[in-house]
Amino acid sequence: MTSQHTASEVRRHVNVADWAALATELDEYGCALTPRLLASEECRAIAGLYERAELFRTTVDMARHRFGSGQYRYFTHDLPEPVAELRRAFYPHLLAIARDWAARLGRPAPWPDDLDEWLAMCHAAGQDRSAQILLRYGQGDWNALHRDVFGDMVFPLQVVIGLDEQGTDYTGGEFLLVEQRPRAQSRGTTTVLRQGHGLIFTTRDRPVRTKRGWSAGAVRHGVSTVRSGRRRALGLVFHDAT
Repeated sequence: MTSQHTASEVRRHVNVADWAALATELDEYGCALTPRLLASEECRAIAGLYERAELFRTTVDMARHRFGSGQYRYFTHDLPEPVAELRRAFYPHLLAIARDWAARLGRPAPWPDDLDEWLAMCHAAGQDRSAQILLRYGQGDWNALHRDVFGDMVFPLQVVIGLDEQGTDYTGGEFLLVEQRPRAQSRGTTTVLRQGHGLIFTTRDRPVRTKRGWSAGAVRHGVSTVRSGRRRALGLVFHDAT
């Protein structure tokens, strides 16, 4: 951590968020913006990790794979402290929402109270590679609509944290969420990802109330074209990859 915040302070910033309000917003829109979690200098420090190749297991050129344009890197399991601490702090709060959603949809809720136990279950199922990522976009870059589903073991919520400030460091680059509502047209939502704030969003689908009860609304996410500057973000995923 930087001198600005200790690990315990990061946990406190996550814990004191209005989680009832965030859960309500997730129910309504499929995404919810948290209060500020990281100071500007902490955001710059995390963004700067991108240059330390030893911290990452692989680098993905998005254009090469037709994922959009830009680049991201997957961390190894040896996560830097601020990344690991943010993930640990979020998990119990997201777990309560995940279990509630599973109950509404009549699905199993396989996620234990302990994050490490859940990750061990992922590894036993063959999903044993870290899915935590740093993303970097420049002018003209964008991220195609997609889902971060890497196998059968899926946690239904994830978090992205803005490391640069829209309007100062870059323009454009809004977060996109597109939901296919049951027996209806798709609905799109855009969010400006503010520096140091987290955006919680649906990984794959979420419960949507219909006349017949609860149905699963399929969701994809992406990033609109960055018009100028550089946009960097930290992605926290709560299941591992194959």
